[in-house]
Amino acid sequence: MGLVQDLPSLTAVHLTGAAIVRGLTIALVCGLLVSWFYRWANRRLSQTETFAQALVALTLITALVIMVIENNLARAFGLVGTMSIIRFRTAVKDVFDIVFIFYSLSVGLAAGGGFPIAAATGTLFIGVVLVALSRSGRWTGARREYLLRFAYTPTGDTTPYVPIFERYCQRHHLVSMRAGGPGGALELGFYVVLRDEPRREPMVAALRQLPGVTGIQLLHDDEYP
Repeated sequence: MGLVQDLPSLTAVHLTGAAIVRGLTIALVCGLLVSWFYRWANRRLSQTETFAQALVALTLITALVIMVIENNLARAFGLVGTMSIIRFRTAVKDVFDIVFIFYSLSVGLAAGGGFPIAAATGTLFIGVVLVALSRSGRWTGARREYLLRFAYTPTGDTTPYVPIFERYCQRHHLVSMRAGGPGGALELGFYVVLRDEPRREPMVAALRQLPGVTGIQLLHDDEYP
C-alpha cells in the first residue's frame, strides 16, 4: 500500500515556462563557458571547433532532459529505453575530450536540476582547473604526439632531417621504413613529440627545404587510421 500511495509523488511534474527558460538560459551560458575553456585548454588543431560547439549543445540537451524527467519515474524509464537504441559510431580517442564530455553533462545536470549556483560555480572552478592542467604540460604530452611521414632520397651518408628533429621535437623515433619509392627514395615514418604546438608549421617548412625530402605529412593520432 505504501508504494501505491507514493506513486502520485513519483509521477508528479512541476514545470513552468519561466522555469524552463531559466534552466535553458543557465545551461546555455555555462555551455558557452565550457566550450571556451575547451578551446583555451586544447592545443590540437583537428576538430577543435566542431567539438567545442557540440559541448554547448550537449549541455543544453542534458538540461532539457533533466527538466522533462524531473521526478517522473515513468518518463525516466522511458528515456532509458529510448537511449538504449542509440548507437554512437564516432570514437572519442582522447581522454581530454572524454573529460570535457562529462564536464558538460554535469553542468547540464546542475542547470536542468534547478541548481544555478552549483552550475555556475562548477563551470568556472572545473574549467580553470582543466586549463591549468593543460597549460602546465601535465596533460598534453600524449596529445602532442604526431605521425610524420615523408619520402627521402639519400644524397650521402648523412641524415639531414635529424638536426631538425632535435631542434623542434622533444623526442622522436622511427616507426617505419620502406624502400622502393620513386628514384630509390625511402618512405619513412616517425612518431614525434613537439616542444611546442606552434613549432608544427616551422618544422614542416624546414623539412621541405632539405634536398631529397618530399611528400611530407604531419598527422595527429586522430587524423590517420
